[in-house]
Amino acid sequence: MSASHARSWEQSYTSHAPKEDKQIAVKVHKKGWITKGEKMLYSVIGFCLIIACIYIVSFSSSTDTLNRELQSLEQTVQKQQIENEGLVYEKKQLSRPERITRIAKENGLKIQDAEVKQATAFNN
Repeated sequence: MSASHARSWEQSYTSHAPKEDKQIAVKVHKKGWITKGEKMLYSVIGFCLIIACIYIVSFSSSTDTLNRELQSLEQTVQKQQIENEGLVYEKKQLSRPERITRIAKENGLKIQDAEVKQATAFNN
């Protein structure tokens, strides 16, 4: 072979030969577990759940307070009813005809009729 032919062959071989020196940088996109849109949706839903929980706790607290007030009012009403029943019984005891006639005799009043009738009040 001639020298010129060898040089041309060498030049063509080096121009077409693979180059092992160069490294190609490949960018690898790391995919996230959750996308940005999903993160936004989850945060909005989480915020709504927190607000709902706060509302539920507030509502149950106000309901509990109202129930406690109602129970105390019922106890007050029950005590007043018992007191009223006692006063009605005492009124009946004090308005017995035998007692009235005894007090009248002690104070020097004379009873003309032997019958003492109980007066009833009419409320119109």
